Amino acid sequence: MTVITRFAPSPTGYLHIGGARTALFSWLYARAKGGKFLLRIEDTDKERSTQDAIDAIRDGLTWLGLGGDAEPVLQSSRAARHAQVAHELVKRGAAYLCPVTPEELQQRRDAAELLQKKKSAEGHLSTEDAQQLDELTRPFRSPWRDPAKPLPAEAPTVVRLRIPDTGELVVRDHVQGTVTRRFSDLDDLVLLRSDGTPTYMLAVGVDDHDMGVTHVIRGDDHFLNTFRQLPIYLGMGWPQPDYSHVPLIHGPDGKKLSKRHGATAVDEYRDVLGYLPEGMKNYLLRLGWSHGDDEIIPEAKAIEWFDLDGLNKAPARLDFAKLDSVNKHYMAEADDKRLVDLLLKRQEMQGKSDDEMQRILNAMPALKVRAANMVQLAEQARFLTDIRPVQLTGKAADQVNDEARGRLAVLLPRLALLNDWTEGAIKAELTQYCDQNGISMGKIGPVLRAVLTGGAPAPDIALVLALLGRNEAFARVRDYARAGG
Repeated sequence: MTVITRFAPSPTGYLHIGGARTALFSWLYARAKGGKFLLRIEDTDKERSTQDAIDAIRDGLTWLGLGGDAEPVLQSSRAARHAQVAHELVKRGAAYLCPVTPEELQQRRDAAELLQKKKSAEGHLSTEDAQQLDELTRPFRSPWRDPAKPLPAEAPTVVRLRIPDTGELVVRDHVQGTVTRRFSDLDDLVLLRSDGTPTYMLAVGVDDHDMGVTHVIRGDDHFLNTFRQLPIYLGMGWPQPDYSHVPLIHGPDGKKLSKRHGATAVDEYRDVLGYLPEGMKNYLLRLGWSHGDDEIIPEAKAIEWFDLDGLNKAPARLDFAKLDSVNKHYMAEADDKRLVDLLLKRQEMQGKSDDEMQRILNAMPALKVRAANMVQLAEQARFLTDIRPVQLTGKAADQVNDEARGRLAVLLPRLALLNDWTEGAIKAELTQYCDQNGISMGKIGPVLRAVLTGGAPAPDIALVLALLGRNEAFARVRDYARAGG
C-alpha cells in the first residue's frame, strides 16, 4: 500500500501555525513511508474563501518546504462528484430524500430551548413535557427516513445520511486511542442541500476517498467529524482511512492559541519576527512530537525518525524562548550571503548602500552566532551602517566625558600605527595601551563602544573595530577624540 496523506485548509484566512504543523506531520509521514503528500483547498464556503488566502496558504507552505506532490485540488471543482455520491447513497439505502426545512429544524431547537428554560425556572417538567424535551434533544431522525413514507408533492428536498439504527462506530486513533460511539448518538446529517450543493462532511469524505488518502492527520477539533464522515464510507463500502487527531497548540498560559498570545500566522513568523524556515520547521516538529531528548532535528533525520507513535497526547504550549533557541542554531549554520539577502528584504535595512551591506557580509560570521532571528541580526548589524556622526544618548553619552575624550586622543595615533588590522592585533594593542597607562579595560572599552556603535548591540570591542574596518573605525573615534583634545 502506498501511503497518501493530505493537508486540507479552508482559504478563509492566513496559514495558522497549527495548520502548518499539521501539514508538516502529514508531509513527514508521507516522506518517511515513501508515499505522497497532497494538498486540497476546501473552498466550498464561497462567501469567506478568497484567492488571497489561497495564495497565502500556498506561499507559507512553500516557505516551509511543504509543497504537495501534485497540483492542489480545489474542493469547489468537485461538486458534481459529491452530488453523484450522495445520490448513490440514496440508491443504496444509506441516505434518503428529506423535505424537512431549515425553518422546521429551527422551530424544533426553539421548542427544546423553551422547555429547557421552563425546567430551569420551575425546577421540573411534567411527564409530557419531559418526554417532549427528550425527543427534541435526541439526534435528529426525520420521519421521511422510512422509505415507505411518500414525499410531499413538489417539496424541495435535501439528501440526508441514514444512520444505522443499531450498532456502534469504532475509531482506533493513533493519538486519541480507541473511541466508540453508538449510531443512536449521531444525527441523520444533511449531505446535499436542497439547491444541490454538497455539505462539508460529504465533500471531505468523498475527496479523501477519491484522492486515495490512507492516513488522515489533523487537529483534534475535527475528531467528532470523523464519526460523522465514516458512515459515508460505510454506506459506499469504502475502506476507512487511518486516523491521527493531534491536540491543538496552546499559548504559554495553557489556553487555545490565539492573537492574544502573539503571532499565529506563518507569514508573521517569517516577515515580522524573522525566523528561518528550517528553524520554524524544526520547532513545529517538536511542538507535539518527540524523539527522545533530541531538540535539533535536521530534515533528513526527521524523515528517518518520524512515526505516528511519537505524536503527543497532551496539547503543546508555544514557547518563544525555545523557538529562539532552535532558530539560533540554524542562524549560525546559515549561509552568510543568504542572511544578507534576507536582511535586505527587511524594512529596517532599506536604503543601505552596497558598501554597508558588504561590511555586514564580511561581519556575518561573527554576527549570526549572536542572533536568534533576523530581527536580532538586523539589530546586531546596525552598528556597521554609516551613521556618522554617531549620535550619543543615554548611557552612551554618559561614557564620553572630557577624560574619556582625552584617552581617545591618546589611543588614536597608536591605532594608526597598527599594521595588522585584525581582532587579535587590535586586542593586543588595547591591552598594551591599558597596561602602559595604568588603567583597566573598563576605562577605555565602554568609551570606544559608545563612539563606535552609539550603544547599539555589538560584539567585543576589538572585533567591532576590526569589522568596521580601519577607515570607518578611525573616523568614528576621531569625531570624539578631536572634540575632546
